[in-house]
This record gives sequence, structure tokens and C-alpha cells, in this order.
Amino acid sequence: MHSGTLRNASGETSRRFWESAAAAGSPVTPTAKFHEWFAECRARNEYRVTPVAFEELDGWSFERDTRNLVHRSGRFYSVQGLEVRTDRRKTGTWTQPIIVQPEIGILGILVKEFDGVLHCLMQAKMEPGNVNTLQLSPTIQATYSNYTRVHGGNSIPYLERFLSPRSDRVLVDALQSEQGSWFLRKRNRNIVIETTEDIPPHPDFCWLGIGQLHELMRIDNLVNMDARTVLSCIPFAAPADLASGHGGDSFRAALATSLTEDHRALHDRAGLLSWFTEFKARHTLTQRLIPLGELRNWNRTSKHIHHERGKFFTVLGVDVHATNREVTRWAQPLLAPSSQGVLAFVTKNIDGVLHILVQARTGAGTYDVVEMAPTVHCAPANLDPGAADARPPFLDYVLTARPERIRYDVIHSEEGGRFYHAQNRYLVVEADDDFPIDVPGEFIWVTAQQIVDLNQHGNYFNVEARSLLAALHTLW
Repeated sequence: MHSGTLRNASGETSRRFWESAAAAGSPVTPTAKFHEWFAECRARNEYRVTPVAFEELDGWSFERDTRNLVHRSGRFYSVQGLEVRTDRRKTGTWTQPIIVQPEIGILGILVKEFDGVLHCLMQAKMEPGNVNTLQLSPTIQATYSNYTRVHGGNSIPYLERFLSPRSDRVLVDALQSEQGSWFLRKRNRNIVIETTEDIPPHPDFCWLGIGQLHELMRIDNLVNMDARTVLSCIPFAAPADLASGHGGDSFRAALATSLTEDHRALHDRAGLLSWFTEFKARHTLTQRLIPLGELRNWNRTSKHIHHERGKFFTVLGVDVHATNREVTRWAQPLLAPSSQGVLAFVTKNIDGVLHILVQARTGAGTYDVVEMAPTVHCAPANLDPGAADARPPFLDYVLTARPERIRYDVIHSEEGGRFYHAQNRYLVVEADDDFPIDVPGEFIWVTAQQIVDLNQHGNYFNVEARSLLAALHTLW
């Protein structure tokens, strides 16, 4: 019954979201007022994050036998060892630390209509790994351990709106994956709920129009990963007559056409799903948890667990103080990437329809062999300069793209609750006319509407591709 209700409402929902995204400004929170509010949130609260030795992590310890890093409650998450075997990577087997967090958390946005414009209730949220401490997050961003108050702290504002039974209308609800390189099979519930009730905003929350959020997504390290993944799940669909109204901008016209239900896709839905299913059926990914103390090529010191070549990432510990969190002080391990990554969609106008090039990609902790990922998904500093085939396809194309061909170029942070100063460069690149339509077999061209359609369900697109889909929606 639930899914039927969503299906029948999808056309109306898509239209309302599109109209709200196209609206200029907000009758509730003008953009200038938002920036004032955000600065006030930063000034009003006190935050401190201090790297510490593992032995100083209150509540955390290394197990005697396995040397796994665990919390004394047995909840939250742990850092364990993982042995990976796959035929989908150049390196077929390796071991690494991995975050094991079997709980399913909630990433939720509450929406309400003001003067005909849908607004999202967003919060200014501190996470210990954020490079700038405070970023814009969804209404709810909580693990199961957090919202069931294993920490013994305060309750989470607005949580009751997202727990069943509920009186509000569900617009989006899907289990979506998180970073497959660093989490083992981790998923969160991405949910958007509409209310008609009066909801007074908590001081650390404000109502923002969807068009405003699209503008804010063009600012480095402002809209956090959890907000981006939920925004990516919104079922935008462009009106069929929109493509003619873009003042000669062929990219925007092709994108609008690509978002209509009546587009001309290079591959139909059945063909796209067959391509994806074949990768999952013909290839292998074996994940075996092993003791953290048995990892190959990884070293542990009093403050770090790091790879012997200084690449990939480091596990470290932090002591945290935040006056407006559920508990005001805690300690935890975080994973710190060794370098900034590059995540890019290459797009091409094919017969008037914008197509996006995606790849089938396997990560150490991927849920089901492969997910669809950005055209380019790598950290260039981790590549082996001595290997002739070290650089992935299209990386150099993206990095040398002419400025007028780069439609989106923003530095975004990854999940600050688990990753320390993790930043990636997100790009949308408009391909030249001579860019080939024929691509290697692990790549396929899809339309924007095909991504929107499949993204209503879990485990099709990885979290990095979902962030780029949210970015694509800022370019209409």
C-alpha cells in the first residue's frame, strides 16, 4: 500500500519539487538571512576537536585477541580488518581497515510548503571530521545507536516525525549505500517527509527553499554529504516544454530534455538494467572480516593506523567537545584520507538529450559486487606512477577540460561523523563534440531521468554518484 501511494503521487510530487526548485528566493529565509543565521550558529556554540592517542579514546579500546578497535557498549561501530578478493579491480586481492557499522541510520528531510514553495528544514550541524566544523545537514542525520540514545544524551529534535507510525506524507524513502571504499556494506534510510503542521524551527535549524539549496551547493564545504544524498533522491522531472526556454544554452536545454519522461535515451531501461545485472552476475566480490592485527602492509602506532606506503587513508582518534550535540563531549576513531579525490560526470549531448557517462565500480565494502559510479572516481595521489595502465579512463580528459566545458566544480566534504577532513573535487564536464559515444564495456551512457528513476531504489548508484546527481540538478 505504501509503494502504491508513492507511485500514484510521483507525477504531482515531481512537478511540485521542480516548481519549488525553480522559484527565486524564499518567503521564509532570504539567502542573506541564511548566511547571518549560519554565522550565528557557529558563534553561539563551542566546538573543539583534538587528535589524541588511541589509549586516550574514552570508551574505545583494541580487543585483546583481534586488535579490532571497538566501543565498550558493543554498539556504534568498530574498525576491523577486511580481506577483499575481486575480479573487478587491477589489484585482485588486498587487506585494509574497514568501518563496520551494521545499523541502518536515518537521513531525513522534513519539507513544508510556504507560499506555494516547498521548503526543507535544514540544520547547522557540527561533525568532528568536518574540515570547517559546521556544515548544512538534513533535518535528521542519526545512526540507530544515536537515536536510540545509547550515549545516554539528549534526544534528537524532530526525530518523531521520521519514526513509524507517522501522520506526515512520505515523498521519498529508500535504503542507500555509503562509501564502499571505507564502510562494509553500510546503508542508511534516505527519507523525505512533507508536513502541513506548524513546525517552529529549533535555533540550529532553518527552512530553505530547494532553489536556495541548489545555490548553496555551489559553495565549497557547505552542504554536507548526508544532505546531498537525500536531495539526490528527490524525483525531479522536467516539464516537456522546458527545453525551449534556455536562451540558446544547448547544455541546459539538453539537460532539461534529459529530465523529461519523454526523452530519447541511447539505452532503454531494460538494456540498462541488463548491463548492470550482467556485471553483478558475471563478476565476483568476496569480503572476509579478519582481525585488525592481521592486516598486510598496514602499521599501527600510538596515534595512527596507516599504510606502509603512506597512501590511501589513516585511522586516527579524536576527542570532541560540542555544546549543542546530544552529548557535549565524546571520543571516537575517524578515517582520514591521504589525499583529495576527483569525482566527475562526463556528459554529452546526444541528439538533443544530455547523457551522463557512468561506470560499474566495485569498492572493498560494496553491498552487491558493483554500483554505478561517476565517470571518474579516484584519488590521483594513490595511483602508481610506474604502471602503464595506472590512470583510469577519462581522468586526464576531465583534468584538462577547458574552463568553458566545466559546468560544475566544487569541493565537497564526505561524512564528517566518520571521516576526518575528507574532501573531494566534484565536477560535471560537458564533453566536446568529438568525444566518442562508443566507450569501454564497464561504462554506459544514461539520461538524467534514468538516474532519477533508478535512484528511487537502493544500491544502484554509489554515494559519490548521488552527490553528482544533486550537483547536476543545480544546472538546469
